[in-house]
Amino acid sequence: MTEMVYGTAPAQSGDPVLPRWWRTVDKWSISAVLMLFGIGLLLGLAASPPLAARNGLDSFHYVERQIFFGGLALLTMLVVSMMSPALVRRLAVLGFLAAFVSLLLLPLFGTDFGKGAVRWYSFGFASVQPSEFLKPAFVVLAGWLMAASHDVGGPPGKAVSFGLVCVIVGLLAMQPDFGQAALILFAWGVMYFVAGAPMLLLVGIASGVVGFGVVAYNSSEHFARRIDGFLSPDVDPRTQLGYATNAIQEGGFFGVGVGEGQVKWSLPDAHTDFIIAVAAEEYGLILVLLILALYGTVVVRSLFRLMKERDPFIRLAGTGLACMFGVQAMINMGVAVRLLPAKGMTLPFVSYGGSSLIAGGIALGMLLAFTRQRPQGEIADIFQRRGR
Repeated sequence: MTEMVYGTAPAQSGDPVLPRWWRTVDKWSISAVLMLFGIGLLLGLAASPPLAARNGLDSFHYVERQIFFGGLALLTMLVVSMMSPALVRRLAVLGFLAAFVSLLLLPLFGTDFGKGAVRWYSFGFASVQPSEFLKPAFVVLAGWLMAASHDVGGPPGKAVSFGLVCVIVGLLAMQPDFGQAALILFAWGVMYFVAGAPMLLLVGIASGVVGFGVVAYNSSEHFARRIDGFLSPDVDPRTQLGYATNAIQEGGFFGVGVGEGQVKWSLPDAHTDFIIAVAAEEYGLILVLLILALYGTVVVRSLFRLMKERDPFIRLAGTGLACMFGVQAMINMGVAVRLLPAKGMTLPFVSYGGSSLIAGGIALGMLLAFTRQRPQGEIADIFQRRGR
């Protein structure tokens, strides 16, 4: 509809795919992601050998797997970033249907790997976490529905997306996986706000989330234990939070030295959920600030590019993906420094993991596809014409 009203500049469709992609893609964001993955491998060399030794595996077993899955994730990211927004939307709808069905079947065929939450399908040689793939697909689908609701005679997209997010959050809470539920709800809320939702409605939704948290605290031992541990003024030094807090304090500004950290020998999740503690202990605040800057680069540059975009679907879906990427990183690091309750969430492109790496590659590929410069003019052109 936007193109019908305002028109578009003709696309140079005759250009070869790769040169056109290279001219239009955000190279700073790609560079930041590559640096994050390189830092993840560096930290994996320090954090994963102790775990491999405990499990009787080769010292660099987990590093080799991270290289494989990370390479696959980066390749997926680049391929998806070359797609048109329309193709990304179609694939997201199909991906959402597959991930949603997988989420429904988790109670029957899933496993918890002894962690108390049924989140994975185990295939022996690898495991898959459906919620990781559901996140980017749902964000794109929700952005499409919200954008379509603004068309004359369009569907009630906002209401449909609200119903979907309620169902998804409920399914994730049943696992339980409150971290992923909160992340999906946050991304949907950001898109709903950008789409023009009334503040009164957003306040009502926020109140509902608080009420749900109270119910979850009173009915879920898993949820209550994490909240109590977060609110407790004293940290048990024998818990993961205790080890992580001590490691961050020991690291100081410059760190204790490469390979000299001790937290990796105590934390079972040092290579995944608490990888930032390994970074802080061995390399100090310097590396942590660099990691923060890289995540900030991807998010801020993406949002600035999306501000110039004329297509409402691209603006909404891209904003949701960018904010979800940044907030997931904030949650992971916030848990390590006790700013947030424990969530069991990986640090994108830095933590070890198959599902999280590949799903992150899909999400960033979608974001890069949405933030590519297209020969259609920018949203500022509309305001300039209206001011004449």
